[in-house]
Formats: sequence, C-alpha cells, structure tokens
Amino acid sequence: MMNRRAAIQAGVCGGLGLSLGDMFRLQSQGGDAFSMTQGKTLKDPKALSVIQLHLGGGVPQHESFDPKPESPVEYRGAFGVTKTNTGEIFSENFPATAAVADKLTVIRSMVGKIPDHATATYHLFTGYTPTAVIDFPQMGAIVSHELGKRGELPPYVAIPNNHSFAGGTGFLSSTHGPFELNADPAERNYKVKDFSIPERVSMQRFDRRKTAREIVEQKIRSLEADPTTLDTMDDFYQQAYTLLTSQESQAAFALDGETEETFELYGRDVVGLKGPDNRFHPKGLAEKMIVARRLVESGVRFVTVTYGSWDSHVDVQRDCLDQMPALDHAISGLITDLDRRGLLDTTIFWVTSEFGRTPKINNTSGRDHWARNYSMLVAGGGFSPGLIYGASDSIGGEPARDAVPLENLMHTIYHQLGIDANKELLAFGTRPIEIIKDGKLLKGLLS
Repeated sequence: MMNRRAAIQAGVCGGLGLSLGDMFRLQSQGGDAFSMTQGKTLKDPKALSVIQLHLGGGVPQHESFDPKPESPVEYRGAFGVTKTNTGEIFSENFPATAAVADKLTVIRSMVGKIPDHATATYHLFTGYTPTAVIDFPQMGAIVSHELGKRGELPPYVAIPNNHSFAGGTGFLSSTHGPFELNADPAERNYKVKDFSIPERVSMQRFDRRKTAREIVEQKIRSLEADPTTLDTMDDFYQQAYTLLTSQESQAAFALDGETEETFELYGRDVVGLKGPDNRFHPKGLAEKMIVARRLVESGVRFVTVTYGSWDSHVDVQRDCLDQMPALDHAISGLITDLDRRGLLDTTIFWVTSEFGRTPKINNTSGRDHWARNYSMLVAGGGFSPGLIYGASDSIGGEPARDAVPLENLMHTIYHQLGIDANKELLAFGTRPIEIIKDGKLLKGLLS
C-alpha cells in the first residue's frame, strides 16, 4: 500500500488517477471490523463542534488556573495572581483570559490515572488507557463516526498534525481519522500540503481525467461489476473532487480576509523570551486558532490544535514566561471571537493537557509529572460560564471537593454533542465496547 503522502497527491496514480480519492478508499479498508450495537440517540445537541487546544507535556496548574498565593514559596512558585472579571483569581500569566472569565469554566479538580506522557495522552484522547488487546478510537474519530460530516469538509481535522501519542481510529475504520494539515498556518507561505491541484495540472486537464475515469467506471458497470463497491469508490472520488475544486473548502483552511484587528485579538505578534538567535519570535498559535475557528465555522465537527512543550522538569518559570503570553491571548481571543460571531453557544472550546505538575518545585526549579490533581478549561457549548468547578487542597496536590475523573468530563462533552457515551460499538464484529466506560454526566458543569 502506498504511503499517505504519495496517495494524496492529485494525479500520482496515472492519467486516470484522482488519488486523493484513492486515499479515502485506502483509509476505509478495515471498515467491516466493527458495527454498532443498540444505543439511544440523544436529541437536541447543545454543541455542533469542538475545538481542542492541547498543551502537550503537562501544564502546571499553579502557574495557570489554580494558583496558591498563600502557600509556601516552594509550592506557590514565582508568579503572583490576577483577579478575574468574576472575582476569582488566575495566575498573573493569564490577564487576558481573566478578563473573559465570565465566558468560561475552569475545572480545578481533574483526576488522571498514570503520570506518563504516552499513556496519559492516549487516555486523554480516547478515554481509555492502552491495552495489548484493543486499540481504542480517539474522541474526534468517534465524533466523525457518530455524527458524520456537516457540509463538504472532513469532520475531523488536526492542526498541524495528529499527536504522536494520541492513538488513531482504533477499531473504527481509518476513514474517521483526522485530516492533517501537515503545514503551519503561521508560516509565510502557508499552504495545506497536497490539498490543491498541482500547478502543472490545469483545470481542463483535471476535468479530462475525471471524465475519463467516469467513462471507465461506466464500462465496468456495463460488465456487471459489483455495484456496491463501485458506488463506494464513486463516493470517495467525489469527496476528493469536491475538496480539490471547491473554493469554499479551500477558503476554510486559509487566512484570507481576516482583519488586522482579528490577528491582534488572537495575539499574532505576542512573543515570549528570546530564541537561540537572541531575537523575539511570535509563537504562531494565533494563526492556528484562527484557522480552527474558520473550520468549525465551515462545518468541521472536531478540530485539534497542538501548541508548546510543557514538560517543565527544569526552570518552570522560564517555560511559562516563554509560552504563556501567546497562550493567554489565543484563549481569550478565540472565546471573544466565537462569542462575537454567535458561535460560542454551539462550539465547545476545550483546553487540555495530559496531566499537571507536582505541587512542590524540585531542586532544579521545575515541577515533575502529576496526575492526581490538575486543571482544565472549557468554554461554550452549553457549559456554565463564569464557573470555577471543584477545588484542590491548599498546595494544589489533591482534590479537596468535586473530583472530576477524565472519563466524566469526556462523557459530558459527548452528551453536549448529542452522543450517548454509554453506547456500545462492536470491536472486531463481536466485542461490545462502550464509547466511554463508567463515565458520568457532570450536570454541575452545564448551564
């Protein structure tokens, strides 16, 4: 089987090829490995889309949304606090986010399972810890499978790529995997790779190839080929043709038409510390988040954006000073922009990290892995705005009240999308697997 990069290029399979369609067809192989069992379908979903901003490595809760200003310095760290517009406090690293706290929910009592990057990331994206027997599908793949497309665009998109520890489509067909940009929207010559007709192929030539393929397919039909298989292939090639020729689809991935005010709102020019070349550089998160907003605006159901490197075993203060200014502006910018456009009510914005950091700063001025208590942020999609849910103890190490296992939060997000997380899918055609095992709806998080 050809690799994805070769398969996606228009025309690579020869004069009759539209090989983005080949990619869709190849991705779907193995689709008979599962089927759905009975499960209720929820009505009236509160949300239509999810934007997941993943901060890989473990964001420190003390330096973000659960500061401990009254704790000893070896716990509270080097930063002060800023008051939110609801009267609560965040770390001083998040003044812009504090100004829109009335539009978001912070959960200060998240509980993970294992403080290991690979295992915890897989758990975050799938709701399960890895096993040697079953590979579980990502949340985005489940959303794609259960809800399908809204319009022309793929239902699940990863900016810029799928996280290497996040798993994939598991026992679902790989056709439900993320469409990966393989490109950075912040780059000067940003262009989604292989998502357009090559310059050497004119539109006329492209249409001739499509017509020739249709003639061949009609000939196959006349020879009484399997109509089900042929109809499926037609669908894959129609998807490819639409994506390669639709101006609306192309525009959703671009930054054309965005105003200077919007770029400023998202913090395009916000920098952290000087880089190795002794210069300040924008982080590129603003452009990623603007593309994510454009995608959900155009009908994409699940978008993941990855940003930063948060494994701060050494000098956590420096890592925060470098990465958090851009993060602060991007969070507040997206929430504000979604709200202005009337999209916040129907879009869940979810800021994640696979775990938190240790309550006590180590002997290299860093914080180590900590899964027993950490923070997450959620906004929109029917989640209660202006809410601080749960609390950690005085040093930020254990939940003091309303502990939230990750499975419960994922169950609740599925519920807001109209998906019954208790529903079972049949892995390998015989084994029923719940979308989320033992998850519970957190009504206290919902408005």
